Amino acid sequence: MTTATVSPATVRPGKIGNRVLWTLQIVLGLFFVIASGGPKLVMPTALADNAPENLTIPLGLLIFIGVVEVAGGIGLMVPRLSALAAAGLSVLTVLAAATQAFIADKPAMGIFPLALAALFAWIAYQRRATLTDLRATLSR
Repeated sequence: MTTATVSPATVRPGKIGNRVLWTLQIVLGLFFVIASGGPKLVMPTALADNAPENLTIPLGLLIFIGVVEVAGGIGLMVPRLSALAAAGLSVLTVLAAATQAFIADKPAMGIFPLALAALFAWIAYQRRATLTDLRATLSR
């Protein structure tokens, strides 16, 4: 009797799980493109001017964060890039929580970014098979 072994990287979510993941990815992707990263690119000086006095962010860094958020939001909605984008956004939101807690001295404001980080880590884990597919595509 032979048993087939399935590597963890090839495990994909079921039909309902896939729909839940895509719904989350689209909603969060649009949030990061429209509400989070978009304003940093469209009106960065207004955001930098309205920052609290204990959290002054250089304009170049603010624009860079906006570019990363928009790229991550778009990446969440591209099937081959979804795991990579979710992993990157997870790191970004952990850093945002750390900024709120340690630099802005408002640790309560770090709860939402940490919740997003956990959600992005879960998405990246569920979409881990796309990393293998992406690596195979790039190595051709």
